[in-house]
Amino acid sequence: MKNTDTRKANMLKGHGPDNTHSIHLKEPDYTRPLMSIPARTKQRLFSRLGFLYGEETASAYMPELERILKVYYAHKPMEMIAKESESDTSNRFTEKDIILITYGDLLQNKDRSPLDTLARFCDTYLEGAINTLHILPFFPYSSDRGFSIIDFETVDPRLGSWEDIEGLEGHYQLMFDGVINHISSKNRWFQEFLNGNPLYKDFFIAYDSQDEISPEERKQIFRPRTTDVLTKVPTIDGTRFVWTTFSRDQIDLNYKNPNVLMRVIEILLLYIRHGADIIRLDAVTYLWSEPGTSCAHLGQTHEIIKFFREILNLVAPGVALITETNVPHRENISYFGNGMDEAHMVYNFALPPLVLHTFYTGDTCALSRWAASLHKLSDTSGFFNFLDSHDGIGLMSVKEILTPDEINAIIKTATQHGAYISYKSDKDGIKVPYEINITWFSALNHENDDEDIAFKVKRFVASRAIALVLRGVPGIYLHGLIGTTNDIDAVKATNSKRAINRTVLDNKSIDAALKDPLSKLSHINRELGRLIAIRTQIRAFHPNGAQHILMVSPDIFIVLRSSPENDQHVLCMVNVTSKVCRADIPVEDFITDEDHWFDIVSGGEWIADQGNMHITMMPYDVMWISPWRQTER
Repeated sequence: MKNTDTRKANMLKGHGPDNTHSIHLKEPDYTRPLMSIPARTKQRLFSRLGFLYGEETASAYMPELERILKVYYAHKPMEMIAKESESDTSNRFTEKDIILITYGDLLQNKDRSPLDTLARFCDTYLEGAINTLHILPFFPYSSDRGFSIIDFETVDPRLGSWEDIEGLEGHYQLMFDGVINHISSKNRWFQEFLNGNPLYKDFFIAYDSQDEISPEERKQIFRPRTTDVLTKVPTIDGTRFVWTTFSRDQIDLNYKNPNVLMRVIEILLLYIRHGADIIRLDAVTYLWSEPGTSCAHLGQTHEIIKFFREILNLVAPGVALITETNVPHRENISYFGNGMDEAHMVYNFALPPLVLHTFYTGDTCALSRWAASLHKLSDTSGFFNFLDSHDGIGLMSVKEILTPDEINAIIKTATQHGAYISYKSDKDGIKVPYEINITWFSALNHENDDEDIAFKVKRFVASRAIALVLRGVPGIYLHGLIGTTNDIDAVKATNSKRAINRTVLDNKSIDAALKDPLSKLSHINRELGRLIAIRTQIRAFHPNGAQHILMVSPDIFIVLRSSPENDQHVLCMVNVTSKVCRADIPVEDFITDEDHWFDIVSGGEWIADQGNMHITMMPYDVMWISPWRQTER
């Protein structure tokens, strides 16, 4: 074998969208004609409002909806409107899209604001690799690490300002969280409710007695917590019991009140004005509550998401919706709708536990069977492929994919690696595992064994490579990018299991580690960073390209990716075991009769023998192999 840098460079010639962005006007421009809503679009919006509230109420609220949309549209400069009219929505996401997930303050520097520190880190170390930042809720909050929002319209001054956010927009696409299922108990809306303001009387789901929800109705409610769904609060009008899906400090909004929907639309459009290119609908599963049902995945919830999609198609067609629904896979993918009318992207919640299962067992069969079942609905929808996040590794998504024994085996091994397990109550009130709380590096590696650090990094990178090659858009949590290990002290200090993966880091320490060629972080930066950089330049990794899973060996995960034009093919292979593995790949059966192949990652070359490539892979090897002639273009 030999390394051929010229051919690698040729293979990496790619093409993708111009990711520069126009900035919205600070003030609306009413000197030009107001936006006119096409009749067919207006009818669709009216129909969706009618589904939720009935035609009479829909008629009453259409003028307010039109006003909100016209105000937003008046903030758009003409060059933005012109650019959107020429955009190709099927090319909204490309092979160049990789999303970094982070809190705004995970990196600290005493001389700069957290958001400025994050910007400098990304510009210094991630340029050309990461093109999108998902900054987890950066608003003032009272609990749940940002997900109990006090003020939707203000940047937490401890992080920075709207100017800092908009400064990032000039370099990266931005994902904002739409935490619209609930608000903080300290939020002005809820305070007005407590004070008896009639305008906010029905903003929340409130009862005079806990007994208004029967024991039978409580059993039906699906929620990821073991606490009571109703929280007792004192108000000017006496004691009330409010619906709280997640915690006593997180009060659910009442979408049966159309005023709530109108105000939320204003908030989401405000986010777009401040630079949001993607809006993540947090915990959207629980948006609409209806006693007597599971209160999850209700038709009204799907209709609201479709309503949002209709609005974006009209006024901000370049902005994408992504739904975060940690539920069984079949229910999760229902948020695609028909592929064109609901979420643009769906969190691929089944992927993380399936990858853990694969590396714990050294067997790719379950992962391969599941991956082979994934189908693309349209050119404007796809998966958000992630392995770790600010929360834990959800288990609900694989309930119908893995057996109970296989799930328990994942939990047992992860616990041996230092994990905590979070629980929810089932319909009988029994606690069941809901998520694994652990960092991704620790999930793959024992912290105190005698394995060489380079070998641990190789295993870690091999696992991450699977999320990089599957069809969709990859996402990487900051701690998963740099290989942070479990923070047990943080769990003990905060009494929060999720704190294990939310360590605040000193930016200068990160700088020093990256400059030390022998450090774990330098190892990860070289190996994972190289894969990411290569991935963003290969057209075959476009989300709309074809995907074909090959089940040749249980030791090796193999997926063939092809460009949308079908003129570039990459055979992606990951050895998921700690042993040397061999596989015979029948290339002429599914790609081409080309007998000369090239590994884009290592520069190695192979010659097929009678239509078969005989591949030997060292432990946790990653290979991206392409027909030789395609690398010379």
